[in-house]
Amino acid sequence: MDIKNKVIAITGGAKGIGFAIAKKILLENPKVVVLIDINFNNTNINNEKIIFKECDVTNETSFHNLIDEINSQFGLIDIFCSNAGILSLGDEQVSIQDWSKNWNLHVMSHVFAAKKLIPGMLERGSGYLVNTASAAGLLSHIDSITYSTTKHAAIGLAEWLAITYGKKGIGVSVLCPQAVETDMIKGRENEVSALDGMMKPEEVAGKVIKAIKDEIFLISPHDQVLGYFQNKANNYSRWIGGMQKLKERMSSRS
Repeated sequence: MDIKNKVIAITGGAKGIGFAIAKKILLENPKVVVLIDINFNNTNINNEKIIFKECDVTNETSFHNLIDEINSQFGLIDIFCSNAGILSLGDEQVSIQDWSKNWNLHVMSHVFAAKKLIPGMLERGSGYLVNTASAAGLLSHIDSITYSTTKHAAIGLAEWLAITYGKKGIGVSVLCPQAVETDMIKGRENEVSALDGMMKPEEVAGKVIKAIKDEIFLISPHDQVLGYFQNKANNYSRWIGGMQKLKERMSSRS
């Protein structure tokens, strides 16, 4: 998809991967880039094409009202990067509030975006959705039941959207990075997700821009992840056994 002169919106845009995507996408001469986040306290960029909009994307009504506002002010959204996320650790004993927070942000915010945007994209026969999931959705996160489960669901959602609308003019990509140098990983640099090294957000953003242009479904910035994913598919039981050993090894280090 050509990015030039397009209206682009990015959730989780105040920092990290979302902010890096915005900066990279400016090089493609878009019409406007709308950054969406719950607040922009420490966001620093000065460009007339960057617009800031505060919103809780887990609130469907507020989220849909914001999309209407963007469409009215700047024209219909062409490319939507649904990128907001959190990481909370824990096992099956985590609270229902923790489950709800992860589910609403990692799954339902993607659903809300698709629900609002797809009808208009179908009408004009074009549009692009980039949903941020995680390598944990292809593999697992050994220290977080909520993150692993909801990121798997996010990939399933993206797959369904691609299957259903990919031949109707709507492109879909799902972003599945491993460890990235963002606030989410601060203090967790020794966790298993960082064993293969940490990428800078700008590197990940470059992969996202290429995927949009080439209409690639799976964006896996860390090359090792695809190998792990293939190992998982080739021998699921053996992969589970390997992950059990990895968890034991990492637990003994803490």
